[in-house]
Amino acid sequence: MCPQPRPIVIAYHLVWTAYGWWLPNDPRGSMSKTIRSDVVADLGRLHYGRKRIQPASCEIRGFYERAGSNLQHPLRTFDSACVGVIAEAFAETIRHHLYTCYAAAIMPDHIHMVIRKHKHIAEEMIHNFQDQSRSRLRDAGFYSQDHPVWGGPGWKVFQDHPDDIRRTIEYVRQNPVKMRKTEQGWGFVTTYDGWPLHPGHSPGSPYVKRLKVAGRYRREVD
Repeated sequence: MCPQPRPIVIAYHLVWTAYGWWLPNDPRGSMSKTIRSDVVADLGRLHYGRKRIQPASCEIRGFYERAGSNLQHPLRTFDSACVGVIAEAFAETIRHHLYTCYAAAIMPDHIHMVIRKHKHIAEEMIHNFQDQSRSRLRDAGFYSQDHPVWGGPGWKVFQDHPDDIRRTIEYVRQNPVKMRKTEQGWGFVTTYDGWPLHPGHSPGSPYVKRLKVAGRYRREVD
């Protein structure tokens, strides 16, 4: 029996961290399979994947207090001025590459973005966002040339249905709120219109055909 075709990926949830803020042996679990630094390895055991039962916030804070004194560079978070510079860099990257961003949260130690699919793969998009924002932060004097800004290439979550995108947009929107911060609103964010199941879409498109086979197709309401 031939497997059913999977729906076509239509967007990505992109996530990456500031330097030093999600180490391989983070008590919450990580996507790392190895620890390359003996100093970091001494902080705790590696757990691949997100732990089903998450540790208390005090345990996470304690882990990074210990980690901060062992890392090669100081552990830093983004203040409001840095966040403004990062937002400007993201806006420029989106304009230059013609990306469509449906949601973004610039947190003190990590980034969330929901980006419509593009000719660039997810990894290339993250690289472009990191490269532009790193340069902006250094040019503005917030980081020295030898201090890393980002903690690695990040990771992606595929979005293959408008319902997935809406759930992720809400998750990203709530990220600052959960930290008792003001909800963020960025000029480079485009309101999601249900694409590619937006009003007036073709019911015979390859994407719709895949959804029909998977039993996940329904028309969006105007």
